[in-house]
Amino acid sequence: MRFLETVMGIPMSIDIRDAAEDVAAAAAERAFRVLRDADERFSAYRPDSELSRVNARGGDASGASEDFAEVVGLGSAMADASGGAFRIRRPDGTWDLDGVVKGWAADRAARSLAVSGLRDFCLNAGGDVAVSGSPGEGRPWNVGVRSPDSAAEVLAVLEVRDGGVATSGAYERGAHIVDGRTDAAATGLRSATVVARDLTTADLLATAVFALGEDGIRWAIGNGARGVLAVDASGRLRGLGELAFAGAGQPR
Repeated sequence: MRFLETVMGIPMSIDIRDAAEDVAAAAAERAFRVLRDADERFSAYRPDSELSRVNARGGDASGASEDFAEVVGLGSAMADASGGAFRIRRPDGTWDLDGVVKGWAADRAARSLAVSGLRDFCLNAGGDVAVSGSPGEGRPWNVGVRSPDSAAEVLAVLEVRDGGVATSGAYERGAHIVDGRTDAAATGLRSATVVARDLTTADLLATAVFALGEDGIRWAIGNGARGVLAVDASGRLRGLGELAFAGAGQPR
């Protein structure tokens, strides 16, 4: 059973394979509620969100919620690990948590499905995916990776079991990912896809790899990535680590 909702301004879906319809619907609603709550807390487009209130104080996060502290902690750890390429704070002191929040929230939503007793499911948060178990007969889940050239073109289809897949690029929102070491837009890669043990890790690493450029591909393998699939500035496909391709086994 598949459930759809638009959250954070993007389409999100939950595909559940191991529960009766009423159980699956209730679990999906709880997961979507996790995502909606995260959007209400962290949306930069909501003047009443906690993020907006903190940024209105120039980034003063004193007295912020435990969730806010957790997200900042995750982002700060990745900033340190990447030598500052991953950035969560702008030069004016305000917070830019886009590289953390979606993956963190979607991972929380996926964990809520597991807490509900589900084992076989796929949560797709606008192309960033958390999978558990199997879609059937013990098969792995197939996760499509879009081409940076066209939303209608699939670069590769990955076979994934119990993990997260996230992609960062500049093809949808423009040059929004900044290399924190230079405060300039990252241009070394056209897209970076990371497979990791969970979606929080995959999403953080995908953004960091994109910010670091080609050097980030090998770096990510030593910092929690199972595999990395990237397209460099010249359009060449770069892969490293454990990557299982569906079908013929060759990305396009």
